[in-house]
Amino acid sequence: MRLCYGPSRTFLLAGVLLCGAATSFAQTQTTQSSSTPGQAIPETQGVSPFAGSVPAKPVPGIVPISLRDAIDRGLKQNLGLLLSNADIRAARGQRWEQLSALLPHVTAAPYADVSQINLNELGISLHIPGINLSPSVRFSYYDARVSVDQSLFDWKSINATRAATQALKSAEYTYKDARDLVVLAVGYTYLQAIADEARIQTAEAQVRTGQALFDQATDRVNAGTSPAIDALRAKVELQTRQQQLIQAKNYFAIQKLTVGRVIGLAPGQEFELTDKSPYQPFEGISVEEALKRAYAARSDYQAAMTDVRAAEFSRKAAVAGYYPSLSFSGDYGVGANHLSRGLQVFDARGTLTIPIFQGGSVHGQVLQAEARLEQSRERLDNLRAQIDSDVRTALLNLQSSADQVNVARSNIDLAEETLVQSRDRFIAGVTDTVEVVQSQEAVASAHEQYISSLYSYNFAKISLARAIGVAEEAVKEYFKGK
Repeated sequence: MRLCYGPSRTFLLAGVLLCGAATSFAQTQTTQSSSTPGQAIPETQGVSPFAGSVPAKPVPGIVPISLRDAIDRGLKQNLGLLLSNADIRAARGQRWEQLSALLPHVTAAPYADVSQINLNELGISLHIPGINLSPSVRFSYYDARVSVDQSLFDWKSINATRAATQALKSAEYTYKDARDLVVLAVGYTYLQAIADEARIQTAEAQVRTGQALFDQATDRVNAGTSPAIDALRAKVELQTRQQQLIQAKNYFAIQKLTVGRVIGLAPGQEFELTDKSPYQPFEGISVEEALKRAYAARSDYQAAMTDVRAAEFSRKAAVAGYYPSLSFSGDYGVGANHLSRGLQVFDARGTLTIPIFQGGSVHGQVLQAEARLEQSRERLDNLRAQIDSDVRTALLNLQSSADQVNVARSNIDLAEETLVQSRDRFIAGVTDTVEVVQSQEAVASAHEQYISSLYSYNFAKISLARAIGVAEEAVKEYFKGK
């Protein structure tokens, strides 16, 4: 699966989620599960905000949660999505900051001043014979004006604002992509949980079968029709299945905690999973049609194209550092030496700023902007190729897992029939417990393969929806019932 990346995507685009739990339990070599504790979700690299959530308030009792309920909760409470939404507000603030350079700045700064100076301090001496003059002079005045500063033409600020506008659009596309990643993360953990729950049921059935075999072997040993080793083999098989049942229950409990963290349930909230390994046939889609939809709908692809446009405007803004700019400033108000008087005062000024030599700073900014533009174009090209790989991989996995589900169903029937015949042969004294234990192992393996293939099939559908870029809508179509 694809690794998420992209400018300003700290989660998404930095990875989604380290599963705190596994979906399956370790069994014998022939019945090992498809996942182990701590396995990371596809399209992630380690711990990320998508692994957590902002918990909701606890609800009394046990909350029933279907796959669609879990996704809806995740889209409201998942931390990665909430942080992505905050990134939109930050990008909007950056756009306003850049736009500020093009908008008028109006200020008012009225002031009053009372001053006293000593003429002797200034080296001025007033001496008139017969007249005693004080060297101190006191005066006062006030000034109240409204000032306006307006950029008339600044190509650098214009392109910087355009770049910030594209960055805002990129953040909005990233948020949409984050919603698809939440669907992927929730679907992954939920499907693992229901696969673990199915393994518990399978393990319980195997324990019951193992107990029945042990009882039969013990009866035959007590009757003297079988050697004691038959009972020992049956006992080992029973205890092996009991151990696997304990592991399965533990992994399921841990996986439920992971589901709760991803979808934002209150700590300690009791809940049950209402969807039980759903299987629904999938209507196929051609590679060409899937790719066409992916390039049109993938929000991360739209964000990458927007990043390229933002980088192009940033480069233009950097080059504009060589260009002159024109600005206007002016003020108008009243002023006088006493508040009782008010004389109109104003000032108007137009300034043409022509950069001549700036120590190479503009050249440095242009080089950096060109490097960022080249990087954004390379990321876009890489993502386009990655989308092609994602779509093709998802379609291959979907077809393969669907075929595996059909074969696994048939294997379960054959293995269970073989087990019945082996037990009948053992009871009739035709064979010993070796054949029965092997048949029981085959049954366990067949059930594990079916659970794994069914999980892979359902997750392949979610992966395809993610690869096309319509995960949030497609899940409702792909998983219509329990």
